[in-house]
Amino acid sequence: MILIADSGSTKTSWRLIDTDGEVSQAHTIGFNPYYQNTAEITQILQETLLPQLQDSTPQEVYFYGAGCSAKSKKEIVAKALSTLFPDSTVHVHHDLDAAAHALCGHEEGIACILGTGSNSCHFDGEKIVYNVPNLGFILGDEGSGGYMGKTLVQAFLNKELPEDLHQAFFDRYQVDRDEIIDNVYSKPYPNRYMATYAKFLFDHRKHPYIYQLIYQCLADFFEKNITKYEDYKNKETHFVGSIAFHFNDILRSVAKQYGIKVGQILESPIAGLSLYHQQKITV
Repeated sequence: MILIADSGSTKTSWRLIDTDGEVSQAHTIGFNPYYQNTAEITQILQETLLPQLQDSTPQEVYFYGAGCSAKSKKEIVAKALSTLFPDSTVHVHHDLDAAAHALCGHEEGIACILGTGSNSCHFDGEKIVYNVPNLGFILGDEGSGGYMGKTLVQAFLNKELPEDLHQAFFDRYQVDRDEIIDNVYSKPYPNRYMATYAKFLFDHRKHPYIYQLIYQCLADFFEKNITKYEDYKNKETHFVGSIAFHFNDILRSVAKQYGIKVGQILESPIAGLSLYHQQKITV
């Protein structure tokens, strides 16, 4: 029996696969070792994951997560999982590995994540061979939900939104500068907070101003990430994540502008990951 997790900064999808290949699922909030320590992750999983597993004990745990690229960050998550499952072998991988396997399979391509955060890599069919460095929420994350939300909130606070949108935003959220500043600079998970405003963008995506804002945020991702890969126009580029999935029409328009061939666009990689590990069990 193995337990698989695909974790972004907002939510985590879990799949438990038994020796017969049968799959059950669970859901918790997302984890990012840049924002949470081992004790916090352990406590949350004890309270929210273990009850859903109903005393099932996996022999192996495969965790694919945002922020899990550096060895020190992987250890934060691994220690939490080892505390919960002391008799299990724990494997912690970057969420880019999950995206690459789910999107590219065994083919070469560029795999991109556009969710609360953003990232990308060049996958050669077996392994990730290059990754444009991800600079995170403060310095990067172009095209992500956090980036789009930040761009929208900046326009709201600077009174750059058209009057109808400014009023609609205020009526919906009833927030002012002080509350926003407090959430960004004083409270944890500012990326997750900003990403909540992407829902406003989705609801108003047909408004010319909002359409252009979304388009430009996605173009920023293409410019800062995809165009940095060698021969990118001759490789299929795939996307996974809520932003890519829900704004796929605008995403395809931006890709056309850059001469990029779009492959798969998935909301989550968990189905592809489950199949990958399920096949390993049944072989």
